[in-house]
Formats: sequence, C-alpha cells, structure tokens
Amino acid sequence: MPAPTAPSPARDEGAVLREKYDVLLLDLDGTVYQGPHAIPGAREALERGSQRLLYVTNNASRSPAEVADHLRALGFTPGDDDVVTSSQSAARLLAEHVQPGSAVLVVGTDALAAEVERVGLRPVRRFVENPAAVVQGHSPGTDWGILAEATLAIRAGALWIAANLDSTLPTERGLVLGNGSMVAAVRTATGREPLVAGKPSAPLMEDALRRAGASRPLVVGDRLDTDIAGANAVGIDSLLVLTGVSTAADLLRAAPDHRPTYVSESLEAVNRRAELSSVGPQSHWRVDSVDGDVVVSFIGDVGGPDPSDLPLAALLATLDVAWRLPEFGTVRGADDTARAVTSGWNARQ
Repeated sequence: MPAPTAPSPARDEGAVLREKYDVLLLDLDGTVYQGPHAIPGAREALERGSQRLLYVTNNASRSPAEVADHLRALGFTPGDDDVVTSSQSAARLLAEHVQPGSAVLVVGTDALAAEVERVGLRPVRRFVENPAAVVQGHSPGTDWGILAEATLAIRAGALWIAANLDSTLPTERGLVLGNGSMVAAVRTATGREPLVAGKPSAPLMEDALRRAGASRPLVVGDRLDTDIAGANAVGIDSLLVLTGVSTAADLLRAAPDHRPTYVSESLEAVNRRAELSSVGPQSHWRVDSVDGDVVVSFIGDVGGPDPSDLPLAALLATLDVAWRLPEFGTVRGADDTARAVTSGWNARQ
C-alpha cells in the first residue's frame, strides 16, 4: 500500500485559510507555546475566527485540565474538553488490550497514571506487582529506576504502549530530549517495539476527530514527523508553522508522507488567504534545477513586494520544484536577495 501523502489544497484558494475548515486541531509545544511562554502572536491569531479550536498534544506529562489551565494563564480560552492528550489515547489503547482491573506499570507522571485508572486499570510502579502492560509517557522525573522496572516487565511479556515517540521537546531554552529518547533506551534494553498512541500514529488523531465531530478539520503543528505525518496518515489537510522543531531545510527534503498542505512562518497564516501559504510558483521568484542543484533567483522589484513576505514566498516556490525531484544536491541563491533568503536552507537539524 503506498505511503499517505499530503492532501492537495481544496479549491477556492482566494478564501481565508481558516474559513475553509470547521475545526483547527492545534499542536501545543512549538506551535502555541514554548514551555511557560506563548509563542508571540499565537493567541491573537487564533482568537480571530469562529472555528472550534482543539488542542492536540503528544505530551503526556499533564492532564487535560492542567493543559487547559496553562493555556488560560497565557490568555487562550479553551475548556477542559478542548484538550486532547496522548495520555488519554494511550489509556484507551490499554483498555482495548488488557483485562479490566489489570495492573499497568506507569513510566510517567501522576497525570498519566490517573488516565490509566480512569479506564478501569490499576496503575503501579514496580515489576513485582505483575503488570500486564507498561505505558510510557514524558516526565521530567523519569530516571534509571523506573526504566529498569519497565524493562523487566516488558522482557517478561507485558504489553508496551508509548504515549509518543517525539525524540525532542521544544522549550524556551531550546530542544531537549523527549519521550521518544526515553523509549529508545527501553527499546535497546528489551528488543521490543511499543504500540504508539500519539502522532504520527492514528489513535490520538482519531480521538481528536471524534471529539471535534468535524467534517473539514485542519491540523496545525510544527513537526513534520508527528503533526504533519499524523495528518497525512488519516488523510486530512495540514499547516506547518516554522515556530518550533521543523525547519525550511527539513521541509525541502521531507518524504512525501511528511509534506504539509500549507506552510507558514507563524499562526497568523490562518487569517490570510490560503494561496499565501500554498506550495507553488511565486510571482517574484524563479526556481530551476541546474546540474543537480536547486537554484533560486529573485526576479521581482525589491521595492515591490512586502520584504517580510519574501522568505516564505521563496520557500513555497522552492518546495514546488524540490518536491518534484527524486533527489538534489544543495539549494543555491543566484543573486544577493536569493542568497540572503536561502541562507541556512541546507542545514538540517
């Protein structure tokens, strides 16, 4: 079966982007906030519209109510039911795979343990309590001891569910290790692979879609390998914002199933015409494939377009060419304006 690819933008490109959809499924870390701080302009961008906003996070460290409280403290206005977490999806998967009342070894926070208890299972922290399953989610307090307990349980045959596999977590200080890095340690010690609840696996996105009751959802996120791949896995449109993990360099070499429908530098894109965030030719840029490289040329009047629009327009035009090529060497600017805009596009994270 071919890998899912990014849906093509719907017709009526002249419409404001958000007006084409009835719900926005918003990632949190790197999209709406970074640690304790809102991303500049995010709240103002989201409050201008009538679409329902659902906040969908791979981070299993806090309860939905705690996440909603954090968002409200930053000026957003979600209800507790507007937050969907990978801990909820992980708990649902557990309930589908083990008997009611079974012990589940929790590698994660008390919030994750509470979700396990909520579905009729018994959270434990030690292998000697004979867990039928292990569930693993992000916690800043995870240490060798609890990973050792999980390793013993998994090697003894316990079902293993990971809330998510994000290798990194964006914070106000930069990228730090995420739950996927801790999962990798247990994978090395056990030789096993977990079932995964969070993006890009389908369970979390399916839970969000059921919660929304939407017919035209748009996923908005900052990671190609989770948010965008997750949207493509269930066949819905997506917007990548360049405020978190994934970069222009990552986009240029993204696999087909990691390619978004739209790209923008910020959440303000949802209030602009959809065509301004759509991959395709741009009036002030020419992009060619030359001797195995992608060559970008500025062909407009420097005094013409808004200078703040130039980098994104150049990227959208370059993606249109790069994504059609089976492979290419580097991206090169053919003139001073193009070189300034494309600087750094060859350095992947």
